[in-house]
Order: sequence, then C-alpha cells, then structure tokens
Amino acid sequence: MPGSDGKPRKIGFWYRLAAVLAKPPLILLFKRDWRGMEHIPQDGGFITVVNHNSYLDPLSYAHYQYNTGRVPRFLAKVGLFKRGFVGAVMRGTGQIPVYRESADAVGAFRAAVEAIEKGECVAFYPEGTLTRDPEMWPMAGKSGAARVALLTRAPVVPVAQWGANLAMPPYAKEKKLRLFPRKTLTVQAGPPLDLSAFYGREPTAEVLREVTDVMMDAVSEQLAVVRGEPAPAERYDMRKAAARRREQRAVREDRQEARTGDGQHEPAGGAPAAAEAAEGETNA
Repeated sequence: MPGSDGKPRKIGFWYRLAAVLAKPPLILLFKRDWRGMEHIPQDGGFITVVNHNSYLDPLSYAHYQYNTGRVPRFLAKVGLFKRGFVGAVMRGTGQIPVYRESADAVGAFRAAVEAIEKGECVAFYPEGTLTRDPEMWPMAGKSGAARVALLTRAPVVPVAQWGANLAMPPYAKEKKLRLFPRKTLTVQAGPPLDLSAFYGREPTAEVLREVTDVMMDAVSEQLAVVRGEPAPAERYDMRKAAARRREQRAVREDRQEARTGDGQHEPAGGAPAAAEAAEGETNA
C-alpha cells in the first residue's frame, strides 16, 4: 500500500497478474500509438481525465499507463467488485467502488481523494458512460473529477484515446470484436491543466461546471489532434438530448390526439405518419 510520503504505489501482485493476462492479446491483436507519456507525473498523486468510447478502451488506457510505471486506479460500479474472479482482480488492484445511489457526492469520491493524497493516480471518465455523441466526441462531463481536483489540488492530466471504438463500437447491436484489418490503439496525454484560478472558491454547481468544462475542453483538444480534425463547437449533452426527445414525443402525441379528435384516422404508414416519422429523424 502507498505511504503518506507521496511516492508512487508499487505495482503489486494483482496488477502484474492482470497485465500478464491482458497485455499479450492486446499486443498481438492491436497496433499501438502512444503519445505524451512525458506528461504523466513521476511522483505524487494526480488525476487523469479520459474520454470513453468503447468497452475496450479501459484496457487500452490501462496498458498505456501501466507502461509509464504509474498504475491508475479507476472508479467503477460497486457491482463489479462482487463478481467472482473479476471482483477479486478489481479489489486486488485497488480499484475504487462508486456507490451511485449515494446522496453524498463528496463522500462517494472520498476513497479517490485519499488515494491521491497518498501519492496515487486516479483515472476518471468524466462522461460517466460511453459517449452518445454521433461522431464519437466527448460528451458534457459530470462533476466528480472537478470535485476531487478542487479538494486535492492535484495535477489533472487530460488523456484522449481512439481506436478501441473501431474494434468494438459502443452500443452496437452485436457486441463482437472487429479485429481485421488490425486496429491502432492511440492514447495521447496532454500537459497538466492549470486550475489555480478555481482554488479557494466555493465549489458551487456553477464553479464545478466551469472546472468540468475546462477538463472536457482539454480532452477534446487532445482527441482533435489524434483524429486530425477540429472538435465540435458544442458538446453533446445527454440531458438536453433527452429533453428534446420528450418535447418531440409530446408534439407527436398532441398531433395524434388532435387528429383523433377531428375524426381523422390515418392508416398505419399513411402520409401524415410518414411525415411525422421523417420529422422525428430530422430532429433526433
């Protein structure tokens, strides 16, 4: 276990076992393009904020950072810690369970704060889930990483990754690997962020949103370099998208109710139904 002197946590048995099991297939099945390792601190606690676009990308990122000698501790759903061998590995490698039902937002990340104060790295996926952005850019982030960053004042390193999503696209109907042609797993870390302007300020919802936006901007900038194209001016926001879908559904229901009230009964697949479906596709 790490001490309070800020020295890096030693790579223990369980992490080495996980590496022995995971690295050979990763090396065999994928090419690697690793960039920015010089931005990973060699000592002291720190945070990484990483985009999330495939079920495989935690393996890709863990492989990258394992090779820097600074193993990451991920935040993961508590249920994963109760599942046989997977649970044993999660516990043995020191991953951090997140109790999503907790009403205490700071308490839910207390273990992350303690780990950083002991000199460890904690990796956050600020989006909270796989991106829903149609073009696979980072979505609007959640505030957990910002809370921990302001509490610890630890360096925050933005990390972008690309390639795992080409081998296993998120939300694909069939969750199968697309290994050929052989994909390249690209991971790029950028320089630590300067968040000093936020230190000492009360962590209100507005401040946390500002800090989170700074983090997501930096991750998007790194991903733009990896992809060789500019990031979109506005990030996809799941809450706003859900609100738009609710509004569209309400409009459709109102129109249907109005037609029914007027005694109009359109057959399935009729012109109004087709037009309505087209409208839904346009606004989705």
